[in-house]
Amino acid sequence: MKNTLRSLLRLSPASQLGNIPRKVILPRLNRNPSITIPKRRLKYPRGKHFQMGDYSTTPQEEAPFPLTDTDKWVLSLTDEEYAYHTWDDLKRIIETNDLAALKRKPSDLRRYLKWTAETKVEYGSMTEYLLVHRLPKVWGKAPFTPVLNVPFADPSDYRVLMNDWPYGFVPGITHLVVWSRTPIPTDPETGDLTAESRKTVADFVKRYFVDAIGPGGEDKVLWFKNWTALQSVRALEHFHVLVRDVEPSLLQEWTAEQECHR
Repeated sequence: MKNTLRSLLRLSPASQLGNIPRKVILPRLNRNPSITIPKRRLKYPRGKHFQMGDYSTTPQEEAPFPLTDTDKWVLSLTDEEYAYHTWDDLKRIIETNDLAALKRKPSDLRRYLKWTAETKVEYGSMTEYLLVHRLPKVWGKAPFTPVLNVPFADPSDYRVLMNDWPYGFVPGITHLVVWSRTPIPTDPETGDLTAESRKTVADFVKRYFVDAIGPGGEDKVLWFKNWTALQSVRALEHFHVLVRDVEPSLLQEWTAEQECHR
């Protein structure tokens, strides 16, 4: 794993990396003389259309989790060159299902790569780490036995948590993850949600998040579920919720541990 991480990262000034050890860094752009890169506010490529030929990348199978083309491109940037996701940008990405275009801030992505690699060494898998530190103890070990086979029908079968490694957003946007003990059916060919599953998730998001916000709540909540190829934690069922301009007290209410989780 250490050799893998070294292949992803290279030496760089410590000032760009915060508290990351000096020996750990990312690949820089493989400068192609035919390409001119502006200093700031680069427009990021959409995941479906970006061509990787002009960039130096590491084979995806060597990364501690699957890297999208956008991830590989982001690793060539500094934080100053990064363009943060706006709410309208997120709406477009989710409405068009262009989920591979979602991206983290460059320094956050480097930290996430390093943390994931180290966590897998210590715990053996991301699943084991989450079971030990984040998910309800009553769930036990995977594969789980839910109380009900219908997703989100019983409070003990799901857990809402803040995302420890959110994508790079403008201020005011919060990233939550809904973990489910009950499987959420997906299309075996595409790895995407079935029509029935999409309705099940949408109904849950409305009653749990939108209705709790009150009037105008539908304009403050977005959700998506990465298809299988994009998931960094594939063994545990989950989907993502984004909210904007929500009171901290409501975030605490959504993410509070319930008695049924203990």
